Amino acid sequence: MKIAPRLSFGGEFTVPGDKSITHRAIMFNAAAEGEAHVTGALLGEDCLSTASCMRALGARVEIEGECVRVRGTQAFRNVPLLDCGNSGTTIRLLAGLLAGRGVSAALTGDASLRSRPMERVAQPLRLLGADIRTTEGHAPLRIAPAPLCGCNVDTKVASAQVKSAVILAALGAEGETTVTEPQRSRDHTERMLAAMGADIRARGCTVTVRKSGLRAADVRVPADISSAAYFLVLGALRGEVLCKNVGVNPTRTGLLRVFDKMGVRYALENAYTECGEPVADIRVYRSPLQPLRLGAEEIPSLIDELPVIAVLCAFAEGESVISGAQELKVKESDRIASTAEMLNALGGNCVPTEDGFVIRGVRRLAGGRVRSLKDHRIAMSGAVALAASERGGEIEDAACSNISFPGFYGLMGVKGE
Repeated sequence: MKIAPRLSFGGEFTVPGDKSITHRAIMFNAAAEGEAHVTGALLGEDCLSTASCMRALGARVEIEGECVRVRGTQAFRNVPLLDCGNSGTTIRLLAGLLAGRGVSAALTGDASLRSRPMERVAQPLRLLGADIRTTEGHAPLRIAPAPLCGCNVDTKVASAQVKSAVILAALGAEGETTVTEPQRSRDHTERMLAAMGADIRARGCTVTVRKSGLRAADVRVPADISSAAYFLVLGALRGEVLCKNVGVNPTRTGLLRVFDKMGVRYALENAYTECGEPVADIRVYRSPLQPLRLGAEEIPSLIDELPVIAVLCAFAEGESVISGAQELKVKESDRIASTAEMLNALGGNCVPTEDGFVIRGVRRLAGGRVRSLKDHRIAMSGAVALAASERGGEIEDAACSNISFPGFYGLMGVKGE
């Protein structure tokens, strides 16, 4: 995909629905009593993998445009093999959901997903009594029926996927389960399950769950702040941008705290709440940029936005340091290495570290060629960097953006999509 340089960039944008919320709305309603409508859903490849798996397990999932109609089932089928595609959310959350429902199943995915670590979710599930085996620490995962008992689980990483897997298993466990994280990760699971009747309470970094069933609930999915981030960052670099109806859950708005640190001018407008999730329009103005310091305690709320935040840092005056982000190494690519490669290929100065980056702002990027490594967030961050560069350039394997953001390049105004 060729990306031309943009001297100015602005406008009003409605980006796709939140991927994390779409996954959960489909999966949880498929395990609930009754029927629900999920509107504004993000139907990229990852969420379609969730829909496909829930159908295979016996739920009714029908897609009409951006609306998904889900009729749940109280008794999932045994399935020899569930294909989770490239979706880490699908495979890890399903592992927890199925562990507590007396199901025999195997979960796998594409080569990228099979390379990602799965013991991090299997180990805490075993504490509840789950019969779950990995393949040398990776997918395929094999789950067999086993009685679960509540217990105290301290997760080693602040991961919403790991926490959610334990919570979902705990819904089928006898007694009480508590899950405690080192830092608080995104809480979409807790909010949605509470709205669906689960016996769940959250306080700080600890969530307490007791065995309970779920009632189907309609969900109107807000726009994904991780997708809005590309337009908001480009607005901060090249103009004024308004992104409509964006989810501003406090566990997801680390990008806005980055804007505060870097001096980006922005405003939240027309705020409201939808199914327990806060939503607002976000307006960003072109701004002079200060360098950034980010540490481990801030990473969980912006982990997916770090590649495009690194692009923003490349245009700041001074040295930015991002640390405590070793979780980036186990995404669709090693995003520490791939983000540094992207920026350096375009004329930036980004030094990868064991747990993040040191970015020496050059205030401008020349342009060039980005290797996406088939990682959607690297492709889209590269597109922002190229649009803000002096001569633009091109992105290899650009279509991987469809995993989370179908139509991304067209919305950016790039010809050829």
